[in-house]
Amino acid sequence: MERKLLSGDEAAALAAFDAGVALGTGYPGTPSTEILEAFGALGGRAQWAPNEKVALEVGLGVAYGAARALVTMKHVGLNVAADPLFTAAYTGVSGALVVVSADDPGMASSQNEQDNRRYAVAAGLPMLEPADAQEAYDLFFAAIEISERWRIPVLFRMTTRVCHSRSLVMPRTQRQVPPSACFERDVGGRVMIPTNARPAHRRLRAKLAEIAHFAEGSALNPLQDGDRKLGIITAGVAYFHAAEAAPAASFLKLGMVYPLPLERARSFAARVERCVVIEEGDPVLADALRAAGIAVESKPEMYRFGELDVPRVRRILARDESPEPAAPTGKPPELCPSCPYHPVYAALKQLDCIVAGDIGCYSLGVLEPYRAMDTCVAMGASIGVGLGLRHVLPAEQARRVVSVIGDSTFVHSGVSGLIEMIYNPPVIGHVVLVLDNGTTAMTGHQEHPGTGRTLDHAPTGKVSIEGIARALGVPSVTVIDPFADPGGFERLLAERLAARVPSVIVARHPCVLAAAAIRKWDKLGTERREAISCTACAEE
Repeated sequence: MERKLLSGDEAAALAAFDAGVALGTGYPGTPSTEILEAFGALGGRAQWAPNEKVALEVGLGVAYGAARALVTMKHVGLNVAADPLFTAAYTGVSGALVVVSADDPGMASSQNEQDNRRYAVAAGLPMLEPADAQEAYDLFFAAIEISERWRIPVLFRMTTRVCHSRSLVMPRTQRQVPPSACFERDVGGRVMIPTNARPAHRRLRAKLAEIAHFAEGSALNPLQDGDRKLGIITAGVAYFHAAEAAPAASFLKLGMVYPLPLERARSFAARVERCVVIEEGDPVLADALRAAGIAVESKPEMYRFGELDVPRVRRILARDESPEPAAPTGKPPELCPSCPYHPVYAALKQLDCIVAGDIGCYSLGVLEPYRAMDTCVAMGASIGVGLGLRHVLPAEQARRVVSVIGDSTFVHSGVSGLIEMIYNPPVIGHVVLVLDNGTTAMTGHQEHPGTGRTLDHAPTGKVSIEGIARALGVPSVTVIDPFADPGGFERLLAERLAARVPSVIVARHPCVLAAAAIRKWDKLGTERREAISCTACAEE
């Protein structure tokens, strides 16, 4: 088998394919997006879900059926999937379930830099963390094996640097043949009413104790002997930074970051003069080791923020807490010159709107020249935040509040906000502005249920945003192309702001970068439907 030059995302996808994963599902989000795209390109069954919670629930169903499932998302997506995640730890699985959480230290493309190693501890699930593409490939198989051996979901933490960096990967010589899917009834283990959940929690803790014992002697956590004056405990890409910063040091390299091999770490720390934990993000490893009474040094608080690199690791090892050199400034992002959002934000600014914004390309409306966004918290939050503002602000301010949300984000988690608007409408109404550019543009033009195309762009059922709004009982629903008629759009927005009823405006115009591809896929879809129709007629 020849070596391949792969990114970490591509390596994880190849491992999933070679491991016989029956279904990969998730929601696109940098830096995880390419995993499912690559898995689908290899021939695996890959699909986008409306949001991460649904993706995890679908993956859980696959694993209940004794098959192998992959679920992918970026770190904030795990917040959305947390509800089923915690209980899935209790129910366990019959097959294998690997949940990829792609963290984003430094917030290259995210609204926070939360450290999802905390989820492993909170949910009580084993977590593996690869350091490069080869480990992303190898540790994925380990995740499958652990999941099937202990019948438990496994968290697979990657970071932006690992996801997008390329390195050589030596794949296995042949694909695995997974067990056949089948369903066996297990009401006591799968139905989490309190009488079943109480013993399930005890079973979970017993599993974790066994996995912790396994971790102590596992090759997932190798020791590298070196100079006994300095020992470094590390995981993920931080290992390579530390190895370059202190090549002579002794290392305990953790591939399993939860449960930790505490006794191995205790023995390692005892045989070196100084033991330092090098980790990106929160001091998760250092806190756990110190809580176990192991004498290790953690990094100073200033290194909690952003990615690590070799110079920063050298500073940590030198106990250097002097101010770091300022990072070079780059060109700020901006809306594309022909973006259909330009007339939208021009109107929002002209009308002096208070804009509750959301996650997507349109977030760039907060920058010059418009500066027309006032809040941006989480996927789907714009509608709820806008409603809250409408409820409490003085009338002259409340009438200027608009919730702005994209088409993919609306399907992801905006529908619940729309239900809230109908159920608890502000006395002066509200305006929800859905910016529909026909794609999930921010993460690379992926499909979503509102496009009518699957992950591989094949035609499928199409969700109507305006249809949902009308079905929910929104009194005023209008579809308009703001790019074709900027003046008409501004007049419409002004009218809706002046009205005292809940309203939805769907501002629809295709993303300029995706328009040609959308036309091509729509044409192919039409041809495919016509061919199917002709075949059906011939058979009749």
